[in-house]
Amino acid sequence: MDKIIRCITSDGAVMAAAVDVSDIVFTAQSLHKTSPVATAALGRMLAAGSMMGANLKQSKAKINLSIKGNGPLGTVFVVGDSNGNVRGYVGNNDCPTEYYDNGKLNVAKAVGKEGTLGVIRDYGLGEPYIGQVPIVSGEIAEDIAGYFATSEQIPTVCALGVLLDKEDGKVLLAGGLLIQLLPGAFEDTIEKLEKNIAELEPVTTMFAKGMSILDICKTALKGFEVEVLDEMPVNYVCSCSRQVIENYFRGLPDDEIRACVNENGVAEVKCQFCNKEYIFTKDEIEAIIKERS
Repeated sequence: MDKIIRCITSDGAVMAAAVDVSDIVFTAQSLHKTSPVATAALGRMLAAGSMMGANLKQSKAKINLSIKGNGPLGTVFVVGDSNGNVRGYVGNNDCPTEYYDNGKLNVAKAVGKEGTLGVIRDYGLGEPYIGQVPIVSGEIAEDIAGYFATSEQIPTVCALGVLLDKEDGKVLLAGGLLIQLLPGAFEDTIEKLEKNIAELEPVTTMFAKGMSILDICKTALKGFEVEVLDEMPVNYVCSCSRQVIENYFRGLPDDEIRACVNENGVAEVKCQFCNKEYIFTKDEIEAIIKERS
């Protein structure tokens, strides 16, 4: 079972979150039939979205996270909620996979090094917060850290990883780590944290060694007294339903709703997040138009 944990140092200077999204990314790969590099990019974004969503305070808040570069992958889009649950998709599921000389997936080439990372926080209390920054590297973790530094002025370290089976390309391990300095952190805190970060292994390596998400947080915060804020399960959760689609239709002009009906006399709608299909007959479409008139 996938889980997320959030911790804080006893002096209130540093927050850390770690998440295991291995099952979530396996689910996403299975739903979208993604290539290895598309799986890695989407998996990193899902891990980031889970941690950023879990940091939202309002119970019904959600976060939209997107990265759109000039590479062949297209847009990677993820939605997370305040419980750390996520869903997402990529623009090009079949994006060609290339590797660095060390054998690691070249996510940056797939994403592209020019473009934007966008964040929308919807607290359900009025206008959402919208932030957008240029892509830093296309490797996603650095882009997330760059967003926090530029848009929210929060010094942040982000580590994201997806490990695939070399034989069949299936997801083995996936997760992330997010470390943030809080206001009032002293110089010795920063120096200690920088030393810890320099010694950190990749997230998937720590998972492969059997480390838990709490172990990972404590390793990142070695030398600090660590308090656990919360720990909870996280899942791949899609919010689509027939009612949601009906409400979408109700927001369209009559001619646009009718234009959704194909030559077979039905309107077919597929959810981008879970691929579930919803079919409405011509009579059902007319009923939706009639009931709102």
